[in-house]
Amino acid sequence: MLNRILVVGASAAGLTAAEALRREGFTEELTIVGDEPHAPYDRPPLSKQILRGTWEDDRTVLRSDALLAGLGATWILGTAATALDLPAREVTLADGRVLGYDGLVIATGAAARRLPFGHHLAGVHVLRTLDDTLRLREELKTACSVAIVGAGFLGAEVAAVVRELGLTVTMIDPLPAPMIRQFGPEPGELLRRLHEGHGVDVRCGVGVTALQGDGRVEGVELADGSQVAADVVLVAVGASPATGWLAGSGLPIGDGVECDQYCVAAPGVVAAGDVASWHHPGIGRRRLEHRMNATEQATNAARNLLGQGVPFEPVPYFWTDQYDVKLQVYGRSGAEFDFRIVAGDPAEGRFAALYGDGEQVVGALAWNLPRQARLLREHVVRSTPWNSAAHQELNSH
Repeated sequence: MLNRILVVGASAAGLTAAEALRREGFTEELTIVGDEPHAPYDRPPLSKQILRGTWEDDRTVLRSDALLAGLGATWILGTAATALDLPAREVTLADGRVLGYDGLVIATGAAARRLPFGHHLAGVHVLRTLDDTLRLREELKTACSVAIVGAGFLGAEVAAVVRELGLTVTMIDPLPAPMIRQFGPEPGELLRRLHEGHGVDVRCGVGVTALQGDGRVEGVELADGSQVAADVVLVAVGASPATGWLAGSGLPIGDGVECDQYCVAAPGVVAAGDVASWHHPGIGRRRLEHRMNATEQATNAARNLLGQGVPFEPVPYFWTDQYDVKLQVYGRSGAEFDFRIVAGDPAEGRFAALYGDGEQVVGALAWNLPRQARLLREHVVRSTPWNSAAHQELNSH
């Protein structure tokens, strides 16, 4: 019998889980804990509209005060969870409070990874939260040159914004091309040309060995011996699931909170969003840091906490906006898969492609072709044989 449900994490996944619990008929005690002082807000605009200054800060708020109040939940914001006692069904907070629960939703997200050096210097930033973004935005107002360490989602999006603000930008990554992990070598090379065409100094294939400066950052030292002058540095080297507070709890922790296909980590405990590593029935264990996954998984986890027993098996979806380019991906993508362009032409700035594992379609990418992305998604859903899908699409254009 669930009389008390505790949601730890007050971002998109935590909010969605709470809303799903109410929508599915849970009327008893509901408490939501978040380590940030802010009401739930949306993170994708942080590295784009908020950093650029084209949105007011409060535009990222996910729900009005009235809608949040309508949930009938107790909100504890600005206070992190520090420990979980699984047998006692209790969560300890940073202020010493101990909250009991009958059902627990873990939605604590992820934290920015850092370099092993240089973060004590003024002018060195990470970007994960709204407050991180506002601090970086303020420093960009007086900066001349910016170095971005990491050319993944965050690094590439911020590089585009900073160039649009008119600053000198150097983007550095040890891999051969931007976002090569996410898209594979061909789209990665196109992204390199896109950024270079907008004036970004792209230094791929070389790592960073030190951040230089005395009190304030002055530059970046690279593994090839070269140096990059910078008065602001953004470290964008990925994120780690926020599981530190679960150490010693007995929950299975790997790359995130390990769950089964129902997002269940232990009896009465589910996880959702960036922190959750779950067994996808079709493609195996996954942990996704994508906005769409956060809400879809939170809804599923909430339902299963109430006993519905529905496997979570979505078609993963993510997107990124850089300059005037929107890239969308359904399913799986990356260098480990076959890649074939099936519509449009990269030279014209619009194309679509499929990813395959040698036997079937596993993913679809669209570069400024959103309608094509939705059409190609069907090949991912149906696991269309690789050769027939590519042949079919090539002959339809």
